[in-house]
Amino acid sequence: MALFDTIKNQVTSQLKREASKAVNNAAQSASQAIAKGRNHTESFTFTSLPTNVEQLKALPEASLDSAFKTTALCIVVLCNLEKDANATWEMLDYLKGPEDVNEREKAFIKERLAGKQYKTLSFFKGATPDNGYTPATPYTITVSENPYSFDEENWATLYVTSGGADAPRPIKLRRKPSTNQWFVNDIQCLADIRIPTEQDAWA
Repeated sequence: MALFDTIKNQVTSQLKREASKAVNNAAQSASQAIAKGRNHTESFTFTSLPTNVEQLKALPEASLDSAFKTTALCIVVLCNLEKDANATWEMLDYLKGPEDVNEREKAFIKERLAGKQYKTLSFFKGATPDNGYTPATPYTITVSENPYSFDEENWATLYVTSGGADAPRPIKLRRKPSTNQWFVNDIQCLADIRIPTEQDAWA
């Protein structure tokens, strides 16, 4: 009887180990599948950049029905700051939806871009330190996600890549369920990048 119990226990333990291994393998495969499916990128092309809110609203991306579209437009709008700050705030107000750009956000953006408008242009295809961050035309910007971009319901963090930075930069967005539109929540992509080569005394 004791021998039978020993064999029974060994078999039971082995079955448990195999079951646990199968569950772990399945979970790992599922996680990999999710991660693979959530490294999506989208590119957007603009023949010209809007300089006022009416031009912005005329763009097909202005439907804001995807976080990718809103992210691309956020960069497009910021390119106008040096030309016309008031028009830029109006466009950002549109991209922020129910909320307007507050004074703290305006001060932050102005401080980050003061004398460094090239930061916003650096997110477009073809813009590099060597060419003074002059984008290729038409203007093309690529927006990407990572496996954690949409972890929280109605929130997203998407990424744009600068030609003067080593890692993608984030923009945080929030979805309004009643309209299924994505709005800018926090512009986190304006940290310093490599300065244009022509401005670099050590280049």
